[in-house]
Amino acid sequence: MSERHKDRPWLMRTYAGHSSAEASNELYRRNLAKGQTGLSVAFDLPTQTGYDPDHVLARGEVGRVGVPVSHLGDMRRLFDGIPLEKMNTSMTINATAMWLLALYQVVAEEQGVDISQLQGTTQNDIVKEYLSRGTHVFPPGPSLRLTTDMIAYTVTHMPRWNPVNICSYHLQEAGATPVQEISYAMATAVAVLDAVRDSGQVPPEEFGRVVARISFFVNAGVRFVEEMCKMRAFTRIWDRITGERYGITDPKQRRFRYGVQVNSLGLTEAQPENNVQRIVLEMLAVTLSKDARARAVQLPAWNEALGLPRPWDQQWSLRIQQVLAHESDLLEYEDIFAGSHVIEKKVSSLVDESLAELARIEEMGGVMAAVESGYLKSQLVASHARRRARIESGEEKIVGVNCYETSEPSPLTADLDTAVLTVDPAGEAATVAAVKRWRQTRDEPFWREGNRDPGLYPSVRQALAMLREAAADGTNLMEATLECARAGVTTGEWAGALREVFGEFRAPTGVSSAPLAVSAEEGSALAGVRAAVERTARELGVGKLRLLVGKPGLDGHSNGAEQIAVRARDAGFEVVYQGIRLTPEEIVAAALAEDVHCVGLSILSGSHTELVPDVLERMRAAGAGDVPVVVGGIIPAADARSLRAAGVAAVFTPKDFGITRIIGRIVDEIRTRNKLGPHHSGGPDPQAGRPGRREAVEVIK
Repeated sequence: MSERHKDRPWLMRTYAGHSSAEASNELYRRNLAKGQTGLSVAFDLPTQTGYDPDHVLARGEVGRVGVPVSHLGDMRRLFDGIPLEKMNTSMTINATAMWLLALYQVVAEEQGVDISQLQGTTQNDIVKEYLSRGTHVFPPGPSLRLTTDMIAYTVTHMPRWNPVNICSYHLQEAGATPVQEISYAMATAVAVLDAVRDSGQVPPEEFGRVVARISFFVNAGVRFVEEMCKMRAFTRIWDRITGERYGITDPKQRRFRYGVQVNSLGLTEAQPENNVQRIVLEMLAVTLSKDARARAVQLPAWNEALGLPRPWDQQWSLRIQQVLAHESDLLEYEDIFAGSHVIEKKVSSLVDESLAELARIEEMGGVMAAVESGYLKSQLVASHARRRARIESGEEKIVGVNCYETSEPSPLTADLDTAVLTVDPAGEAATVAAVKRWRQTRDEPFWREGNRDPGLYPSVRQALAMLREAAADGTNLMEATLECARAGVTTGEWAGALREVFGEFRAPTGVSSAPLAVSAEEGSALAGVRAAVERTARELGVGKLRLLVGKPGLDGHSNGAEQIAVRARDAGFEVVYQGIRLTPEEIVAAALAEDVHCVGLSILSGSHTELVPDVLERMRAAGAGDVPVVVGGIIPAADARSLRAAGVAAVFTPKDFGITRIIGRIVDEIRTRNKLGPHHSGGPDPQAGRPGRREAVEVIK
């Protein structure tokens, strides 16, 4: 070992939470016992989007992709027996971040913790929700206000807490290049800091403390040299912005502080064992360079493209981190890339290109204006389409997917039905019943625990009235939110009160303006599909075939749906793009109103078993049972069989990476249902194995 003192390892986390507060609490305790050094809480989609478990849009989503937290009682059970004064807790929560932080604070108070000592992070980055993940609720202005109020509150009352975690992770998942990831994240950080400064809630002499608590959450892909250079570029640009734009002179306050979840987009369903080495390479990108090393790392599991990982799978990912930190000599050296002319050239290029893009966004009026205009979303959709085209052409190679596809039988996936975690659907019914009981009993003293006399708490009605009043008159919302938490208000009630004042927001889809990504020249695969589309339309006596693309439930991961919509448009379909957050009733109503020839549903959250059969039943009841319904998403093999048995025409999963072939398959299903005979224009069968309002429907011709 060298004479130099070995650096302290980064914070090791596992992104976890499912089913219920009790089940997630048990999982957290197990992970901490295995050597995990921080908590990273995954919330379910109703919690993220401000709905209670018994809301119509929450159906099929409760406890699927995270833990449901509907009120203070749930938060108590989530952290039961876990001393919050010793934890560094990351909460992946955005639109409802203020609410979850308030619940966390009240539980800490009940544990007797000095809240000024609480450590952790709330993600609280709404911009990337508009662009990629889809769990936004309120319009940009009110959303930025919520973030601003949280920052102002925590700087004073919770100085060790990171109130916002500017998140470029999902931008890369939505197709962002390194330059886009850097520039869009930096534009978001500038918008947040400008808003806090201009709010007048933080004295100018204290503004350095605000800057010091801004953290970032980034993605690291398998191109680990480029990704490492990206992190060095991030560091350099942040130092420049904080020094020049905000006049911060303390180097510690200007430090670029970031955590990482390495890339899940690049994980494959085909030969999923290859995901392990992908994860390792991605981790190296954010740990090799000491001058740009992550402060916290969480790794996905090898089987996330198949379904929800089991505790053993998450343990494997934790052990990968521990081997690197404790067995290798990585932490014994200064930055091993210092002085490399190759690295310096790449970093300088990324810095220059990112600053140029950042300047373009500033000229548009800043990141919020660029969101509302649709510029940022259209750029991401276009870059994602180009990447998909490179994969389909073989220009970008993915081992086990478009090259080296032959494989020995894998013992890891010998039994696909047990290779992933299955969430018991009975858990949703129990959670729904529990939240109803909570509402019936919460005004009793039993729920009024903590340091204050029960009589000093406002009632639920009074607390919600205080929240609405604060939202309307511009008062910092954190105190009113804390009163709601103590009074027993539910997540849906808190968000509902703010919806009344702020309204809701539907972000631009970016699909209409996306350019052609795949050539349709004569002899190409897309040209063949276009010919099939045109022939089928003629035989049916219609001008164009019409495809409805919709996302039932609360799943906001719309990248796949957007790419299907763009390619179908390029293949000659008229596409009715429904966007995110729809009920089955709304999808069927739109399908009937638009007289579509096929309905395509995209679901990645696991709610397909509940929502897809509902769509099928409603289509049949409306006399449209002959319209084929196809489904795409993270769908385990057993579920795919059940969906096909229920009447789904085709099920597509991540292994079906050829979008043109998928569109060809859709044409074949339309022809089959209309007794025209198969055309097979899309190549070999790739299948192995809310607005019902008219003005909210985007028709792409």
